Amino acid sequence: MSGLTNLLETKENRLCSVYFSSGFPKLDDTVEIIQSLDKNGIDFIEVGLPYSDPMADGETIQYTSSVALQNGINLDIIFDQLKKVKGTITTPLVLMGYLNQVLKYGEEKFCELCQECGVETVILPDLPMIEYENHYKALFAKYGISNVFLITPQTSDDRIRKIDEMTDAFIYVVASSSITGAKGEISQSQVDYFNRIKAMGLKSKLIVGFGISNKSTFDTACEYMNGAIIGSAFVNFLKDKGVDKIDEFVKGIIG
Repeated sequence: MSGLTNLLETKENRLCSVYFSSGFPKLDDTVEIIQSLDKNGIDFIEVGLPYSDPMADGETIQYTSSVALQNGINLDIIFDQLKKVKGTITTPLVLMGYLNQVLKYGEEKFCELCQECGVETVILPDLPMIEYENHYKALFAKYGISNVFLITPQTSDDRIRKIDEMTDAFIYVVASSSITGAKGEISQSQVDYFNRIKAMGLKSKLIVGFGISNKSTFDTACEYMNGAIIGSAFVNFLKDKGVDKIDEFVKGIIG
């Protein structure tokens, strides 16, 4: 049983994850950020793989990725950084990037290094379901890696149920049909969407992302789903206050 699987089976509600871009604000900050989030009680950490042509990222994440790439970050460096934290933390790590990064790096090599670093879960928003079924499902299984699919308000019930069947981690519930970024309070239409998903009685845990930016939106999301992911608000915090104040950010969300 993976660390994330164990977490999802033992903690039902208020799961809190934080996303950040590797290599931001500075190239070597990745290790300190992960260790600080681990120490301050984040349930699982989403490690972003900076990419020059993101499809799902808003202005804030694009900015942090651009800075990280200018700092010289790449997958070799990221995996070296993750090796340094292996054995020093108990918080599960999830890698979030894009399929082209995996293809260019080498699928087998990518999976081997995930396994070596103790990474058991990946999120590739642009991985087509049919490609997953025909190829990546077996490849990921070979290395003990779980794939996370995303759903949006426009995702059909049939597709959601199919995703639920293929999921052994969690379903990423995109809060709105948009790119990442803080968007104010959660709207009634989003609440209706959450209620629709909740009423489906899915087996998988449901974690909300995109637009969760403070304690209020986190608390509201957790009323309907099992937890939430905070990204843009956290990297903005890193930009403004630096990595040595991470405890302040976490306390402001989960107390």
